Amino acid sequence: MSADIPEGFKLLKRGGGFLSSLGPWYYCIDESKGEKGQLILAIRVEDRHTNIRHIAHGGFLVTMVDTALGIVVSSSREPAQPIVTVSLTTNFITSAEPGDWVEAHVVIDRMGGRLAYASCTLRTHDRTIMTGSGVFALMKPVVPKEQPDG
Repeated sequence: MSADIPEGFKLLKRGGGFLSSLGPWYYCIDESKGEKGQLILAIRVEDRHTNIRHIAHGGFLVTMVDTALGIVVSSSREPAQPIVTVSLTTNFITSAEPGDWVEAHVVIDRMGGRLAYASCTLRTHDRTIMTGSGVFALMKPVVPKEQPDG
């Protein structure tokens, strides 16, 4: 399996224990997409991401869609907006195999005051392997509680 990372991609240093256990994850900014560019999330499929048929497990691909949607929606505001997934719809089109470099391309469809709507396409090589869309609730930033002196 090739560990080569395409030019322009950098290691993603974000996410909790669950995402870290699936990674390493990578990202790049496609400068040709708008004023701020488009954030693209990517990962190389490994044997540990596969099911009994030795193709990428559906749950892994759904996690990738949810993660990419969440990161792009959250980081679209300054400062980053805390969010939670309200609903997620996915469509499996074809499979990905170990060694495939899978990229998540996200478009924010609508950003409201309380909800955000976005869609995602997972691609490997010249193939679309999955599409998805999500609705996200915009949350208030977490304010740390003051600690008593002592």
